Amino acid sequence: MCEKKVGVIGLGKYLPENRLTNADLEKIVDTTDEWITARTGIKERRIARDDEATSDMAVKAAKKALENANLKPEDVDLIIIATITPDMFFPSTACVVQNKLGIKNIPAFDISVACSGFIYGFAIANQFIKSGTYKHVLVIAAEKMSSVTDWKDRGTCVLMGDGAGAAILGEVKEGGILSVYLGADGSKGDLLNMPAGGSRLPASISTVEGRLHFLKMQGNELFRHAVKIMAEAAFKAAEPLGLKGDDITLVIPHQANVRILNAVAKRMGIDPRKKLYLNIDKYGNMSAASSAVALAEAVEEGRVKKGDIILLDAFGAGLTWGAILIKW
Repeated sequence: MCEKKVGVIGLGKYLPENRLTNADLEKIVDTTDEWITARTGIKERRIARDDEATSDMAVKAAKKALENANLKPEDVDLIIIATITPDMFFPSTACVVQNKLGIKNIPAFDISVACSGFIYGFAIANQFIKSGTYKHVLVIAAEKMSSVTDWKDRGTCVLMGDGAGAAILGEVKEGGILSVYLGADGSKGDLLNMPAGGSRLPASISTVEGRLHFLKMQGNELFRHAVKIMAEAAFKAAEPLGLKGDDITLVIPHQANVRILNAVAKRMGIDPRKKLYLNIDKYGNMSAASSAVALAEAVEEGRVKKGDIILLDAFGAGLTWGAILIKW
């Protein structure tokens, strides 16, 4: 009996209407458009409304993915949401989304893997579908990073944006997921974290005054690890298949920083102008949602065609990382 092939059968994305440009940030912190563009490649990012939560963005992306797959909400067997900005600690944002979509009695859970979340979600869905446990799995990556951004910290506030992307995975006749590689190194968790709000440092006057409910990042050290590990993850995913850089049609990386991504492309031996998909200039870093939105957008733009070999590659807090090769 042949092993099931699992692939993407529907995609959707949602970006808030409000645009925050580099010129806007010049009025908030001591920075310039030239400085931001040169160091990150970002020109603007989307910011959700105050009354727009992560689940609201997730639902909108999910509905588009369902429409794209020609499926109804009741056709979904499992919901996985990758987010580090949930509506609340509990219940899970996946359960909130399940209710908003009107789906009854199916499992739904969140995963907290930061920027690697969409790839981890793909890996989990892949196994559930291959085993025959579920038929259609809805994987959503949604982030309201503006809610955990310190708008007084010019080193991080220029980076982050909000958005959501969704994919429906199911059995396909041809192609599909070829290889999955995941990794983590908890010893370097201090390089990117949000110190307060959990059981270690519950909310208090001192944590709020200390601005500990915002993300903290050691940028230079993180840069060094990101370049090395994203390139290694790509090689680890390709190695079992005997694939090289030239065999990959398009690399869709987590949109962290254009300098990181160009350095990764160099290590992989690929031409970033031809094989690297970038939309960081429009949306900034949306954590887990970056890969999801980039995949949906690349397909929309016709950058992905049947038979293409696509690489999803991400790195984030944890530290976590992952790469997936898909034949479209």
